[in-house]
Amino acid sequence: MSYADFYRRSIEDRDAFWAEQAALIDWQTPFTQVCDHSQPPFARWFVGGTTNLCHNAVDRHAATHPERNALIFVSTETNQERIYSFAELQAEVERMAAMLQGLGVKQGDRVLVYMPMIPEAAFAMLACTRIGALHSVVFGGFASHSLASRIDDAEPAVIVSADAGSRGGKVVPYKGLLDEAIRLATHKPAKVLMVNRGLAEMPMTVGRDEDYAALREQHLDARVPCTWVAADHPSYTLYTSGTTGKPKGVQRDTGGYAVALAASMKHIFLGNPGETYFSTSDIGWVVGHSYIVYGPLIAGMATIMYEGLPTRPDAAVWWSLVEKYKVTSMFSAPTAVRVLKKQDPAALKQHDLSSLRALFLAGEPLDEPTAQWIAEALGRPIIDNYWQTETGWPILTICNGVERAPSKFGSPGKAVYGYDVKLFDENTGEELTGAHQKGVLAIEGPLPPGCLQTVWRDDDRFVKTYWSSIPGRQVYSTFDWAIRDDDGYYFILGRTDDVINVAGHRLGTREIEESIASHPNVAEVAVVGVADNLKGQVAMAFAVLKDTTALTDANAALKLEGEIMKVVDGQLGAVARPARVRFVTVLPKTRSGKLLRRAIQAVCESRDPGDLTTIEDPTALQQIKDLVGG
Repeated sequence: MSYADFYRRSIEDRDAFWAEQAALIDWQTPFTQVCDHSQPPFARWFVGGTTNLCHNAVDRHAATHPERNALIFVSTETNQERIYSFAELQAEVERMAAMLQGLGVKQGDRVLVYMPMIPEAAFAMLACTRIGALHSVVFGGFASHSLASRIDDAEPAVIVSADAGSRGGKVVPYKGLLDEAIRLATHKPAKVLMVNRGLAEMPMTVGRDEDYAALREQHLDARVPCTWVAADHPSYTLYTSGTTGKPKGVQRDTGGYAVALAASMKHIFLGNPGETYFSTSDIGWVVGHSYIVYGPLIAGMATIMYEGLPTRPDAAVWWSLVEKYKVTSMFSAPTAVRVLKKQDPAALKQHDLSSLRALFLAGEPLDEPTAQWIAEALGRPIIDNYWQTETGWPILTICNGVERAPSKFGSPGKAVYGYDVKLFDENTGEELTGAHQKGVLAIEGPLPPGCLQTVWRDDDRFVKTYWSSIPGRQVYSTFDWAIRDDDGYYFILGRTDDVINVAGHRLGTREIEESIASHPNVAEVAVVGVADNLKGQVAMAFAVLKDTTALTDANAALKLEGEIMKVVDGQLGAVARPARVRFVTVLPKTRSGKLLRRAIQAVCESRDPGDLTTIEDPTALQQIKDLVGG
């Protein structure tokens, strides 16, 4: 079947199409309805069916191929390498499930996971879905203030954490950050389960904190059956950046997610049982959930869980793993490729990469020079893909598992089956059907299986945020500008809102602004995302001060900039730290008081800021030009 026919059928004969894909997973009770879209924009997939995410990822493969590799843990930070077969993975997950149940976790409860890239993090996630609890993973090392807000939103019964993570040989202690977060949070978890890696001090709070190794010994022979749950039972929440400081928990279902991932491994990521998949992401981000933990395991593949940098101990480390474990599909981010581009090109030729079918890249726009360079260096197809935390799997890519098609550098590809992708005029709501017309990329409901059900505990926010921004339409907005060429390939042009993409991490500029504004000497601040050759975008801040002394003293300005950076580090974490904080006497605004962020961004990127007739103070933009040398 041609991909055009495959795609058309997914849209026009939706129920029959997805009923076929649903056969890729095990069901304990068959579903009676494929999609209930009676209350748009909400959609319920595989109604009446019961299944279990952990069963589909672990147990069914342990039953048929117990000896096959399932989880391959590699840390170049601690020089450890451990391989778990499907049988061994199931045993560890059952031990973890018994521990969580012993700590009082029940079906429907939340478990917050604040961990580095170690096997126990995957055990915790799988154990939660095994017993019908929801995991809420927060990126390891996230600042206490941000972690506290997520604790209050998720209200976990238990938190699972570790003494520390490590990056570039530098230990990042977690326990102090976690203790401070719990102190700041209104909700206090009953229990905290701690994994001691021996990297940092781990002071235990008596009566609350439990040692993982000691509890594991008590549950070595535990047998915990899978809890079969309704297809629309939530599997997890994952927080994504919004344009306000309040955390926005993307809530995912169980059955639809399992089906979507199983189908994507077959049609997009070219994965087969018994092969090895390597995603270089982290479980704190959606790629880690979908394509480190669940997707590859559901497909019966081994998955590599890697802790470390792409350049340590040398720039060939990833490719050594491809050779050693015969990786067939690899998933990374453009930022990582740009890092490798600065290394000795010989590193890409040291190892046998003949097993590798393709390198998939996502997380931020992939520029043509980077794509061209890595394609030539590896001699393998480079397949871009575009999606979001909210969707859980790709919206745009090339589905080579259905029909081989060429990639176009600069484009993530065509609309993926199940996604009724369209472009709309943001002012009139008119659908743009012609080629090369710039519009907002949006999706007609229902969203396909695997996408967010709603925002955790906030249906109104789900509707208002995602389904209400295009005039006269109830369509899901990606908040990205795009154009479509004559062949149906889409090209992403940037955000329509105030979310920026730093090395694949989505950050709300408003959140960073709120953090900077909390410094006692900041009167007003604007943060914009500026194009960066390495990270895709970086945050750039411009602040108006209450005490302007620093404007005349370079050393004082530098000291103040450092102080503000520390505030952001403390509240949001290092990932949200701006590249620079520049001080100005006035910010560019319209006469009605609207901050001209797009004009600031244009000046920072040496682009034409456009029509400035509405600007109240023309010197405001000139100050920024002088500061950035534009």
